[in-house]
Amino acid sequence: EVQLVESGGGSVQAGGSLTLSCTTTSSVYCMAWFRQAPGKEREGVASSVLGGRVSYADSVKGRFSASRDYPKYTLHLQMDNLKPEDTAMYYCAASISRCTVQSGDGYDSWGQGTQVSVSS
Repeated sequence: EVQLVESGGGSVQAGGSLTLSCTTTSSVYCMAWFRQAPGKEREGVASSVLGGRVSYADSVKGRFSASRDYPKYTLHLQMDNLKPEDTAMYYCAASISRCTVQSGDGYDSWGQGTQVSVSS
């Protein structure tokens, strides 16, 4: 298990942009972003496997971009053209064994979350 520290949430109007960052204390196989809106189930947003591909949920493809800063053990999530339906608590997660946006099962570590609010 690793510690995850998230930053970058906030409030924007629809069409705006935000960048989230998640920093760990060591290199980890997979880092990912999940989100959960009030009354809804948690859903995956983007996952990044060490040295490899990034996967996105269909709902954010073309608008969100995830990238890893390896020397700083950080995963960034650039969110553009934000929509009100993107409003949620965003959580960073890390895993030593799997990397998927389909489910949060199997992720070993979770951050405290950072709120993103998008107004219309």
